[in-house]
Amino acid sequence: MAIIEEETVKVAQDGALVEITINRPKSLNALNADVLQGLLLALQKVSKNPEARVVILTGAGEKAFVAGADIHGMAQLGPRPIADYVELGQRAMRAIETLALPVIAAVNGYALGGGLELALACDIIVASKAAKLGQPEVNLGIIPGFGGTQRLIQRCGVGAARRLVYTAELISAEEAHGLGLVDKLCEPADVLAVSRNMGQLIAAKAPLAVQGAKQVIRRSQDDSLLAGLRAEVDMFLSLFATADREEGMQAFMQKREPRFVAK
Repeated sequence: MAIIEEETVKVAQDGALVEITINRPKSLNALNADVLQGLLLALQKVSKNPEARVVILTGAGEKAFVAGADIHGMAQLGPRPIADYVELGQRAMRAIETLALPVIAAVNGYALGGGLELALACDIIVASKAAKLGQPEVNLGIIPGFGGTQRLIQRCGVGAARRLVYTAELISAEEAHGLGLVDKLCEPADVLAVSRNMGQLIAAKAPLAVQGAKQVIRRSQDDSLLAGLRAEVDMFLSLFATADREEGMQAFMQKREPRFVAK
């Protein structure tokens, strides 16, 4: 498999399959601005690749797909930079969603916060039985900002979305599969192999038909999704200005329980 690009986002191609790997294993592949920009660049390259048929998206290392956004970096941002960051994350997720090719998320470990939002933007989610998934943002005094509130509803219904967002509970891949959040479970060592096999199965079908199917399925959801995404960004930015957000992120970095005051 030939390496095309090697930075915080790695891109490799094997015939009709393109693999995009978030490459920050020491930070559990946390999504900072460099990663999001790299992801957008990778998707642009894939969109112009006539040989590509299916994309597989995964995280480097064995511990995490993506363990979330980069909280240490986020905590330092002022109003304009945090707005830019959230908009960048929204663009990256939307770029996955609107890519003509099907995208398979190979979830090899933690998929939390922005990591789960990244998986939710993909067409199919294959997960290790050892994976943990969740939207823990309310622990930090914020809500998901990269589309999690909206795509969770589309994936597994409003009840499951409310529970996962309100409680910040981390759930097993098996439970996520039962909720319809995960499409296929496999042993930890087999995540990429299973994803590649599924990718090859899709790549063998008529490319224009597969791409057309993705387009019309997406269209059925777009009207409500786009309005919801805008509302999510607005609420995220409003909450980012609160004392509870500052306390939540400080507590996270100091590894202690937060003391929220509803201000």
